[in-house]
Amino acid sequence: MHPKERTTLWDLTRGQRLRYAAAIAAMAVGILCLFGVPLASQAAIDGIRAEGEPGWLAAAARRVGAPGSGGMLWIAAALVLGLTALAGAFHYLRGRWAAQASEAIVGGVRDRLYAHLHHLPCAFHDRSETGDLVQRCTSDVETIRLFLSTQVVEIGRAAILILGVLPVLLRLHTSMALVSLALFPIIIAFALVFFRKVRARFLLMDRAEGAMTAVLQENLTGIRVVRAFARQDFECGKFAGKNALFRDHNYRLIRLLGGYWALSDLLCLAQVGLVLIYGAWLLQRDALSVGTLFAFLTYEGLVIWPVRHLGRVLTDAGKAAVSLGRLQGILGEAEEDLAEPREEEPRALTGEIVARGLGFAFGEGEAVLEDVSFRVSPGQTLALVGPPGSGKSSLVHLLLRLYDHQRGSLRLDGREISTLSRKLVRSQIGAVLQEPFLYSKTLEENLRIGRSSASREEIEESAGDACIHGSIAAFERGYDTLVGERGVTLSGGQRQRVALARALLKDPPILILDDALSAVDTRTEAEILEALRVRRGRRTTIVIAHRLSSIAHADEILVLEQGRVVQSGSHAELARREGPYQRLWRIQGVLDEEIASDLHGAGARGGEA
Repeated sequence: MHPKERTTLWDLTRGQRLRYAAAIAAMAVGILCLFGVPLASQAAIDGIRAEGEPGWLAAAARRVGAPGSGGMLWIAAALVLGLTALAGAFHYLRGRWAAQASEAIVGGVRDRLYAHLHHLPCAFHDRSETGDLVQRCTSDVETIRLFLSTQVVEIGRAAILILGVLPVLLRLHTSMALVSLALFPIIIAFALVFFRKVRARFLLMDRAEGAMTAVLQENLTGIRVVRAFARQDFECGKFAGKNALFRDHNYRLIRLLGGYWALSDLLCLAQVGLVLIYGAWLLQRDALSVGTLFAFLTYEGLVIWPVRHLGRVLTDAGKAAVSLGRLQGILGEAEEDLAEPREEEPRALTGEIVARGLGFAFGEGEAVLEDVSFRVSPGQTLALVGPPGSGKSSLVHLLLRLYDHQRGSLRLDGREISTLSRKLVRSQIGAVLQEPFLYSKTLEENLRIGRSSASREEIEESAGDACIHGSIAAFERGYDTLVGERGVTLSGGQRQRVALARALLKDPPILILDDALSAVDTRTEAEILEALRVRRGRRTTIVIAHRLSSIAHADEILVLEQGRVVQSGSHAELARREGPYQRLWRIQGVLDEEIASDLHGAGARGGEA
């Protein structure tokens, strides 16, 4: 869908309109059957009151050999039962076909929303609240489903009843028909006014529900942080505030609904009262039969309550329009791959990366990267060092095309990265990001995300290189162990190593490790780095680290400060050269010596004890 297109409720029915037409046709047949019920009752009442006079019901009773009042009553009863049963059957078909159509439409909307969210730029997700997006994809979609499954057909029902009953009423008695419909314009106008008010109220309520859902999602995701800082009371109060706001908006909507139903009931009952009063006056003047009055009252009941129900239809239509507008806020966002290149692309990359004068900023903010240049040959290792906020992770995000650079050039295998599709670029890169994410699945299922076709031996080999195989084997269920949501049942180091094994299993031409070993101990880090060195030459590797000992083997090291490259070279060169890298290397060297000395001293004292 083009981002500038506006989807309407009518647009949603595309592909299911035939089913809706069939549902409305079935309903029309059912209504026609119900139209016959008052006529049969009228004939029976008038036939009994004027026994012996000609009439179609009396003639039918004579034909079946049961003349008189008893025969007419039995035939009328049979007709009423038969017509009601037929109406029920057609109303069942109406409900079935309308439900099938609505479920098919809403199922497609859910799939489209989910797929669209996966292709939206990271900038959209940066500014959006996850809880609000969840609420739009669940509650708002359900609002649309309820409208499509019930109220679309109800609109047809009201129209058919009004257009179908009017000729029947005019045929029975012209002036009585006009009195029977006297208040209908007022009821309809009242429903339209109500529709405008309820739409605004529902928008406020829906937004309040989205804000409440966002707080709930955020707190459940960060429940450990909440408990660690003893913030339960504060967070409960925060949720209570959002909940109270949602409750108040909901209460205002309910109060508006209550006022509408009360006043519309009064108008409908007043309309019935007009029919009774005018009918009684006509009966006194012998201008109307009792059966005809009964038929008018029955038809009045058939029509007036569905017309009054138009208020409910308009209410749900207003809610559905608001919900669709909120969904349009997602669907109207341009997908990041709308302008993806369509030309033939190479099947695999060798891993050469060249940056020249690279510049990048988030939105209209200050530059995060400025005039960054480097070159990595296939199979080489590039290390990025610098203080937090220096642009290291941002450079990784550009390589993954999570964001696109605004200035300079970034080339993979000699081709500008913007000319390669995101799918191709990401298929050639294995990344372990700062916050490794694991799904609430088994360890094997999490590892197979790297390569679903991998054999068990390949999985274990990658896990061994990441120094996690032993830990997994120690679990009671091994690789079939189910990890909690986001991998919370594992330690930070275990999560990092599982994510590393997942990236290694992918066996990509380019491997990115964004501070991927920060949560593991020095000994385990050394084992992992040794395993990576054995694989050296098989892939281009980009490493972000704060422990300089873990990047000493890199072919080239870039030192970043405030988004600029202030130093570059090998570890040996930078350690000899005056600058930030040398200062950091000396500080970390002193700290390592002090820690080793403390550990040695503690061990000696323990031995003497």
